[in-house]
Amino acid sequence: MLEPYNLLIVSSLILLVSFVFGELSKKTSVPSVLMLIVLGILIKLGIDHIIVPEKPYNFFPYLEILGIVGLIMIVLEAALELELKPEKYIPIAKAFGIAAVGLVLSTWVAAEILKFAFEMETTKAWLYATPLSILSSAIIIPSVSELRPDKKEFHIYESTFSDILGIILFYFLSGKLLAEADPVHHSGGGALAYTGTIGLTVVISLIASYIIVLIFQNIKSHVKLFLLIAVLLLLYSVGKKMHLSSLIIILVFGLLIANMKLFFSWGPLKKLLKYKEALHIYEGLHVITMETAFVVRTFFFVIFGIIIKLETLASLNVAAISIAIIFSIYLIRYVILRIMIGKDNFPQIWVAPRGLITVLLFYAIPEQLVDKNFEEGILLFIIIGTSLIMTYAMIKDKNRSNVAVRKAEGSMVGSQPWTAPTVVEKEDTTHSH
Repeated sequence: MLEPYNLLIVSSLILLVSFVFGELSKKTSVPSVLMLIVLGILIKLGIDHIIVPEKPYNFFPYLEILGIVGLIMIVLEAALELELKPEKYIPIAKAFGIAAVGLVLSTWVAAEILKFAFEMETTKAWLYATPLSILSSAIIIPSVSELRPDKKEFHIYESTFSDILGIILFYFLSGKLLAEADPVHHSGGGALAYTGTIGLTVVISLIASYIIVLIFQNIKSHVKLFLLIAVLLLLYSVGKKMHLSSLIIILVFGLLIANMKLFFSWGPLKKLLKYKEALHIYEGLHVITMETAFVVRTFFFVIFGIIIKLETLASLNVAAISIAIIFSIYLIRYVILRIMIGKDNFPQIWVAPRGLITVLLFYAIPEQLVDKNFEEGILLFIIIGTSLIMTYAMIKDKNRSNVAVRKAEGSMVGSQPWTAPTVVEKEDTTHSH
């Protein structure tokens, strides 16, 4: 089964099918992620019933690598879309506030549900609840392309901030629990120390980003874009080894190169920037990140579909816990959006899917912190449930928009059917008496 040519054939077919899924998603509003998970499940059934290998193949290492690369590409892709202009500051601040409050409240309620269901201690319950509370930019960004520009922009900002903040919260909780379990090998400094680490990461990210742009704008080679990707992957990995918030490095670099005129607008930096050359890097990077994110996302969710244990979905306990968490997600979201945005909050309320980062962080829980009582089916149930709810809302919104367009076309504003003018003969008053 794992012969090189067989792998190439299967991989190529999966990418072709994924492209078709993407086109279907645009027309039906069904997230392509759901289709990819189903494809993975079907492949797993084929492996189990047709091929039946002597030893089950371990796909998890591939899932982990794909998840990390996918995470980097998705955050970079989102950062390249963010324009830092004065008129954008309020929408960005609002999206940040909604993402932060939504993440904290959703994590808190989900943690209380998990504490009750699995008798976890508080910090561990928060650790498990965090991945379940992060919005999936991998699903949201491709799904909102047809929305009104301001709503689309809000979802891009919100999902990106949710990713970043959720990952920071997850690794803070993970580090705290590891420090409590093994204080000799894991240092824990609390929230203040972790905030200092984030500040240090931002400073390092800015310095590294300036250096990268100034160096790469002078490179004439045609392979510099993949070289740039390699540098970013290197910085991310080294940052992880140094216990920095590495995703901030990717976010800062994306923001800097997408807003070069702003970041290079002062002092000697203005003279050092070769805008045309740097702009070519930005445009090429945009294409590469989109295409790489597509490939990585495809294989990630197919492999997730292969390794998931479907039998866990049959558990009533899994269904009850998952439904409770999903209900809390949308209740909290409704209250926050009603306060922050007002009545014009459809379909935003229902666009809250969980996806790649939820899976990636769940499998990133350190072995010594794994709770054996936790049922993995909750993960799949919430991903599918939130995606289906988003699908329904997007279809309803599209239908509503189509009805509005048809009404507008049917009744032209300020017009009326043309009729021929009637000629009225005037009575002759000029006859002589």
